[in-house]
Amino acid sequence: MTPKEKAQELFIKYRNELDFALDYDIYIIYAKRCALITVDELIESFNSIYDASIRNIEKYSGAKYGMKDYWDEVKQEIEKL
Repeated sequence: MTPKEKAQELFIKYRNELDFALDYDIYIIYAKRCALITVDELIESFNSIYDASIRNIEKYSGAKYGMKDYWDEVKQEIEKL
């Protein structure tokens, strides 16, 4: 799934949960904020896990930075919504 597709998926999931909001603009703002919180938590936990457990960074750097880059891009796509 591309970062743009993941951003849209997260946004839609939260948007559907927030359908009680009366004002459409507020509804969209909260859906974006919730999706961004999720992505920030994923990035933070991913960094913590890998920083604490990887001793041979050269062996795993591609996986670490590939996933971080992916979630960073997802975050950017959410912000564009």
